[in-house]
Amino acid sequence: EIIAGHPVLLNRAPTLHRLGIQAFEPVLVEGRAIQIHPLVCTAYNADFDGDQMAVHVPLSAEAQAESRLLMLSVNNILSPAHGGPLATPTQDMVLGCYYLTFERPGAKGEGKVFASQEAALAAYSAGAVALHSMIVVRMPESKLVLDAEEAGTRRIVTTVGKLIFNDIFPDDFPYVNSAEPAFGEELTRGDFLPKGMSFWEYEKANADRVRKPATKGFLSKLVGVVRRKYGNAMTADVLDAMKNLGFHYATISGTTVGIEDIAVPDEKQSIIRDADARVEEIEGQYRRGLLLEDEKYSLIIDVWTEARENVQEAMMREIRPDILIARKLEEARQAGNEKRIEFDIDELNPVYMMATSGARGNVQQLNQLAGMRGLVADPSGRTIDVPIKANFREGLNVLEYFISTHGTRKGLADTALRTADSGYLTRRLVDVAQDVIVREDDCGTDTGIDVAAIVEGDTVIESLAERITGRVSLQELVDEETGEVVVAINRVISEDQADEIERRGYRSWTVRSVLKCRTRHGVCVKCYGRNLATGNLVEVGEAVGTIAAQSIGEPGTQLTMRTFHTGGVAGDDITRGLPRVEELFEARKPKGLAIITECAGEASIVEAKGARKIVITEPSGEAHEYSVPFGARLEVRDGDRVEPGDKLTEGSLNPHDILRIGGSVAVQQYIVREVQDVYRSQGVEINDKHIEVVVRQMMRKVRVENPGDTDLLPGELVDIFRFEDTNAEARENGLKPATCKPALLGITKASLQTDSFLSAASFQETTRVLTDAAMKGKCDELIGLKENVIIGKLVPAGTGMPRYRNIKVLASAEAAREVERDAASADRARRDLREAAASGSRGRVDSLGAPLAEHLGKEITEALSESASQASP
Repeated sequence: EIIAGHPVLLNRAPTLHRLGIQAFEPVLVEGRAIQIHPLVCTAYNADFDGDQMAVHVPLSAEAQAESRLLMLSVNNILSPAHGGPLATPTQDMVLGCYYLTFERPGAKGEGKVFASQEAALAAYSAGAVALHSMIVVRMPESKLVLDAEEAGTRRIVTTVGKLIFNDIFPDDFPYVNSAEPAFGEELTRGDFLPKGMSFWEYEKANADRVRKPATKGFLSKLVGVVRRKYGNAMTADVLDAMKNLGFHYATISGTTVGIEDIAVPDEKQSIIRDADARVEEIEGQYRRGLLLEDEKYSLIIDVWTEARENVQEAMMREIRPDILIARKLEEARQAGNEKRIEFDIDELNPVYMMATSGARGNVQQLNQLAGMRGLVADPSGRTIDVPIKANFREGLNVLEYFISTHGTRKGLADTALRTADSGYLTRRLVDVAQDVIVREDDCGTDTGIDVAAIVEGDTVIESLAERITGRVSLQELVDEETGEVVVAINRVISEDQADEIERRGYRSWTVRSVLKCRTRHGVCVKCYGRNLATGNLVEVGEAVGTIAAQSIGEPGTQLTMRTFHTGGVAGDDITRGLPRVEELFEARKPKGLAIITECAGEASIVEAKGARKIVITEPSGEAHEYSVPFGARLEVRDGDRVEPGDKLTEGSLNPHDILRIGGSVAVQQYIVREVQDVYRSQGVEINDKHIEVVVRQMMRKVRVENPGDTDLLPGELVDIFRFEDTNAEARENGLKPATCKPALLGITKASLQTDSFLSAASFQETTRVLTDAAMKGKCDELIGLKENVIIGKLVPAGTGMPRYRNIKVLASAEAAREVERDAASADRARRDLREAAASGSRGRVDSLGAPLAEHLGKEITEALSESASQASP
């Protein structure tokens, strides 16, 4: 009775992003442990091995309303970092759904035909068909994407398990028969049983068709589709049903792991013998002086890497169900037995099932258990060229164990250090971006950025559709045949529209971006676009800066610390992982710099007296020489055309050089692309917006070159908007405006350069910041979040914004009376004002002003100043 309708807040430390605190409606239970829903564990990064959590009770009605509307776990299904669902089935739930949707040839009742789903389920209850038997069922029209006329039939080939699985979705949700189609939204024609064809004929014709069981990634996509189509409440119901189904069938499956399930392949020994022979040959060539030390090392590494992959393939052949089924079919054919084979459920390898479904582990870990461990790294991160030939089932010998502990200990030490580094990066990011709040609906700019897919070699790191979804378009797409506008200007691009743009072969698209937003002290709704956590347009008051900082900082711990050393070859000491992200955001000069060209022209390579030079000849005939250090690898060939900013040698680029040569757009795109590269290579998804918010903060200052007739100083760092205002004022007064060039600041420097001295002082170098502020007589406008927290005011974001705080919420009847009273008193006020102005009494106008300002805000102030100017004579 007491707790009914009263949400409480649940928090787990460390709170790395805003989903570390969520609101729940508590259920009272016996016992002394907090019990939480399994699907919110991902957001909290919680597990059940003794984690502690804190419970907070919101007291006031406003606090309860905010908890319910903004923080309830049902409203936090999507991740603010990438917009995909975070509350998705994991572990046992995935295993259960995989088991449920698996197809097994030769199971009991295979090939039976049922008039309806109910009939099939009744037969299953009676034990006439097995859970995984392939059967034919006549489907209701609402479940089909192709209508019955189009497909020529409503009978599809499916299993009882899949009927049960599909039961959790809304009635009009398309039937999911395989994890193959893009979103599991449509049955392909191959799923239908054509009229007049028997099941056995169909099976013969479609022997090679594999309908995949549900995996973790597929379930996650399904949740996303359900959310887009039906909203949060329905998604919560579907997720709950999926969870119950998964747990139930994971239990029923009786999946256990025995030592026999870790099958060591027979071919392993011969693969290792071959590799040993090849290594011996390489060693011989080295002894004869045909190879250098480095060459020998990399060749040996290649041999063992290949051997490990071959062992892995051999191991998978022992346990993959599709290969085992094909093998059985072949044996049956050779024995002249055309009847179907039987694949027993016991033959489905549980370890394989866990790894491929995404429930736990992966193929690489499987290889360590049953294949070979392969090559490991030493503490400096260099790969040791002696492989570990054994796997964990066979057991390691003493030497192998020793080599293996080398890298393991480094890994554990790294993890501890990484946590601290990642936390410090998050703190700096929060500090630089905390005052970026959505402050208005539209800043009115018509400039945006051109977005293209990020491609590294042949692999697409981030596709065009991914990059423009949820952004506001500045380009129009019109269907040439129908004349219909597919994508309108100043409208948000949906998933389908983004796919359509990509399908029509566009390589790039112009969208609004926070990098070009003209809003002061924040960004506008149109430049930011969709709020990833809700899937709708962002609202005024959203603290997008803090969200950006959390989204970049939270996965920081997952990024590898290692700087890979490949025997110290020049230009190869590339920093990766967290240090690389830090290097980019701090705008540092990276290690292993590439030489870049500052002009356009034709490259020619000149070698003289042991030194190499690259000469760039401009079309005008002017030549520029660049000397290349010994051992650097060239990126250009003789006769290549180069543009300003192109790399001449391999290595990293200095962002300040890019800014100098290519301008601010080039450096902005470079930082976004490079940060994405690091995160994507570790399998972490982050939306570009978050990186752009931080980059915008790094580039919000300009350096004054010539102050003209303004009060600016040469070399001074000034906010772009202040610079523009000063120049506008100078032009108005007929004075000479100042000139500037863009500046790129690292996040630490940008945080200390902020207008708020309270925020800067609470960040770093407190004494210096405060003495500086005192000397200059600075005034803090309290624009960001930190400075308001420091002095104990409400933060100017969300419901703390003035435009929301001045709203009075009243019950309807009371509200009507209040509005009438307000209108009457406003009329009275206007009448009094007019009389006062007419009678010319200045004092009376002023005394009227104060109590009325509450009612009429702006109107009064204007009227007052007007009446005062009339009354003063």
